[in-house]
Amino acid sequence: MGGVTSSMAAKLAFFPPNPPSYKLVKEEATELLLMDAFPHRENVEVLKFPNRRGTEIVAVYVRHPMAKSTILYSHGNAADIGQMYELFVELSIHLRVNLMGYDYSGYGQSSGKPSEHNTYADIEAVYKYLEENYGAKQEDIILYGQSVGSGPTLDLAARLPRLRAVVLHSPILSGLRVMYPVKRSYWFDIYKNIDKVPLVKCPVLVIHVSIPLCCAGFTTIILSFVVVVNL
Repeated sequence: MGGVTSSMAAKLAFFPPNPPSYKLVKEEATELLLMDAFPHRENVEVLKFPNRRGTEIVAVYVRHPMAKSTILYSHGNAADIGQMYELFVELSIHLRVNLMGYDYSGYGQSSGKPSEHNTYADIEAVYKYLEENYGAKQEDIILYGQSVGSGPTLDLAARLPRLRAVVLHSPILSGLRVMYPVKRSYWFDIYKNIDKVPLVKCPVLVIHVSIPLCCAGFTTIILSFVVVVNL
């Protein structure tokens, strides 16, 4: 019963771009992975690595020479890292941070199928990769979750007590609460963020906007938060 419910929830909750906005190519001379829609940048790495469920996750890492912190960015629904690429680069430049964005299972060029528990495995793999390959420390990492990305973000944040900060951009209370004004959490609901957010120990910024927010205004909000938490 639980598997059927989870499968139905996945069909209603996840909308990966079809087709993906980018393809992966390998540069012959260097064997570097590249995203075909974008020119190679010296400070940007395209990565592919497995999660604990065997899915191959595709991610992009943007490095800033003056960075003291790293943003782990979980994007919103109906998007992939090809569509987010320019924003990732701009945020890294303006906030002076390293930034790791990734595609969930079944999104972009990541393999597998999207599901709640697959996204948990995806963000765990990305966090582990940051620690093991870039030397990122928990206390220097900012988790950023947009829309459906607030689910994996809060699931991980609730288990990491020394995070620098969490940013929730248009987060959801839970999957069911997006559609119905329910007052309790049911076992078949997905992304029970409302139950997990009290477990987060670090500063949290929640961004909700009902009007279009220009890039400059968006960056100003994030930059202000960066200053407040003394990053």
